[in-house]
Amino acid sequence: MIQLFSDSNHFITLERAKEMVRMYREQRRNILKPEYAGSSILPDSETFNREAIDRLIAQPRCAGLRIYYGMDEQLNTHAILIAVNENNEDLLPSADSSNMENPESTGEPVILEEAVRCPPNCPQTSGLYP
Repeated sequence: MIQLFSDSNHFITLERAKEMVRMYREQRRNILKPEYAGSSILPDSETFNREAIDRLIAQPRCAGLRIYYGMDEQLNTHAILIAVNENNEDLLPSADSSNMENPESTGEPVILEEAVRCPPNCPQTSGLYP
Protein backbone atom coordinates (compact mmCIF):
# COMPACT_ATOMS: atom_id res chain seq x y z
CA MET A 1 0.00 0.00 0.00
CA ILE A 2 1.20 3.50 -0.82
CA GLN A 3 1.60 5.71 2.20
CA LEU A 4 -0.92 8.52 1.78
CA PHE A 5 0.56 10.84 4.32
CA SER A 6 4.30 11.20 4.51
CA ASP A 7 6.35 13.12 7.01
CA SER A 8 6.31 15.96 4.47
CA ASN A 9 3.79 18.75 4.96
CA HIS A 10 3.65 19.23 1.14
CA PHE A 11 4.56 22.91 1.43
CA ILE A 12 7.22 24.42 -0.81
CA THR A 13 8.69 27.88 -0.98
CA LEU A 14 7.56 30.50 -3.46
CA GLU A 15 10.99 30.29 -5.09
CA ARG A 16 10.62 26.52 -5.58
CA ALA A 17 7.13 27.01 -7.03
CA LYS A 18 8.44 29.69 -9.41
CA GLU A 19 11.24 27.42 -10.57
CA MET A 20 8.90 24.47 -11.15
CA VAL A 21 6.34 26.60 -13.05
CA ARG A 22 9.13 28.16 -15.15
CA MET A 23 10.58 24.73 -15.98
CA TYR A 24 7.18 23.38 -16.98
CA ARG A 25 6.44 26.36 -19.22
CA GLU A 26 9.85 26.07 -20.88
CA GLN A 27 9.81 22.29 -21.33
CA ARG A 28 6.19 21.42 -22.04
CA ARG A 29 6.54 22.01 -25.78
CA ASN A 30 9.62 19.77 -25.85
CA ILE A 31 7.65 16.76 -24.63
CA LEU A 32 5.01 17.09 -27.34
CA LYS A 33 5.17 15.89 -30.91
CA PRO A 34 6.05 18.85 -33.17
CA GLU A 35 2.51 19.12 -34.57
CA TYR A 36 1.21 19.87 -31.03
CA ALA A 37 4.02 22.16 -29.85
CA GLY A 38 2.18 25.41 -30.60
CA SER A 39 -1.14 24.29 -29.17
CA SER A 40 -2.64 24.72 -25.73
CA ILE A 41 -3.31 21.03 -25.09
CA LEU A 42 -1.15 21.29 -21.97
CA PRO A 43 -2.52 24.17 -19.88
CA ASP A 44 -0.45 26.66 -17.92
CA SER A 45 -2.98 26.46 -15.10
CA GLU A 46 -6.54 25.56 -14.18
CA THR A 47 -8.64 27.41 -11.61
CA PHE A 48 -11.37 25.80 -9.50
CA ASN A 49 -13.81 27.82 -7.41
CA ARG A 50 -13.71 27.57 -3.63
CA GLU A 51 -17.22 26.21 -3.30
CA ALA A 52 -16.38 23.18 -5.45
CA ILE A 53 -13.14 22.49 -3.54
CA ASP A 54 -14.93 22.86 -0.20
CA ARG A 55 -17.62 20.40 -1.34
CA LEU A 56 -14.95 17.93 -2.44
CA ILE A 57 -12.95 17.95 0.80
CA ALA A 58 -16.04 18.08 3.05
CA GLN A 59 -17.09 14.61 1.90
CA PRO A 60 -17.33 12.00 4.65
CA ARG A 61 -14.11 9.97 4.97
CA CYS A 62 -12.07 12.48 2.91
CA ALA A 63 -8.46 12.39 4.09
CA GLY A 64 -6.80 13.90 1.05
CA LEU A 65 -7.09 15.10 -2.50
CA ARG A 66 -5.86 13.32 -5.63
CA ILE A 67 -5.34 14.91 -9.03
CA TYR A 68 -5.67 12.77 -12.12
CA TYR A 69 -5.06 14.11 -15.60
CA GLY A 70 -7.55 13.53 -18.39
CA MET A 71 -8.05 14.66 -21.97
CA ASP A 72 -11.09 15.94 -23.82
CA GLU A 73 -12.07 15.37 -27.45
CA GLN A 74 -9.93 18.31 -28.58
CA LEU A 75 -6.89 16.67 -26.88
CA ASN A 76 -6.79 19.36 -24.17
CA THR A 77 -5.41 18.05 -20.88
CA HIS A 78 -7.51 18.67 -17.75
CA ALA A 79 -6.95 18.19 -14.04
CA ILE A 80 -9.56 15.89 -12.46
CA LEU A 81 -9.81 16.23 -8.68
CA ILE A 82 -11.18 13.56 -6.36
CA ALA A 83 -11.17 12.90 -2.64
CA VAL A 84 -9.33 9.91 -1.17
CA ASN A 85 -9.86 8.16 2.14
CA GLU A 86 -7.27 7.32 4.81
CA ASN A 87 -6.52 4.04 2.99
CA ASN A 88 -5.55 5.97 -0.18
CA GLU A 89 -8.72 4.81 -1.96
CA ASP A 90 -10.59 7.02 -4.40
CA LEU A 91 -13.98 8.23 -3.14
CA LEU A 92 -16.10 7.96 -6.28
CA PRO A 93 -19.79 8.37 -7.01
CA SER A 94 -21.73 5.27 -7.98
CA ALA A 95 -21.86 4.40 -11.67
CA ASP A 96 -25.57 5.26 -11.85
CA SER A 97 -25.18 8.68 -10.21
CA SER A 98 -26.34 11.23 -12.76
CA ASN A 99 -27.32 14.34 -10.76
CA MET A 100 -24.05 16.28 -10.83
CA GLU A 101 -25.86 19.59 -11.22
CA ASN A 102 -26.85 19.28 -7.56
CA PRO A 103 -24.54 16.68 -5.97
CA GLU A 104 -25.55 17.70 -2.43
CA SER A 105 -28.99 16.22 -3.08
CA THR A 106 -27.55 12.76 -3.74
CA GLY A 107 -24.99 12.50 -0.94
CA GLU A 108 -22.66 10.94 -3.52
CA PRO A 109 -18.95 11.78 -3.70
CA VAL A 110 -18.10 14.36 -6.34
CA ILE A 111 -15.45 14.65 -9.02
CA LEU A 112 -14.18 18.06 -10.16
CA GLU A 113 -13.00 18.96 -13.64
CA GLU A 114 -14.82 21.94 -15.11
CA ALA A 115 -12.01 24.34 -14.28
CA VAL A 116 -11.12 27.62 -15.93
CA ARG A 117 -8.17 26.76 -18.21
CA CYS A 118 -5.23 28.99 -19.04
CA PRO A 119 -4.93 29.51 -21.90
CA PRO A 120 -7.29 31.05 -22.88
CA ASN A 121 -8.47 32.41 -19.49
CA CYS A 122 -5.20 33.25 -17.81
CA PRO A 123 -4.60 34.99 -14.48
CA GLN A 124 -3.14 38.42 -14.16
CA THR A 125 0.62 38.60 -13.92
CA SER A 126 1.83 37.26 -10.59
CA GLY A 127 4.92 35.76 -9.03
CA LEU A 128 4.03 32.46 -10.73
CA TYR A 129 2.54 33.70 -13.99
CA PRO A 130 4.50 36.10 -16.21
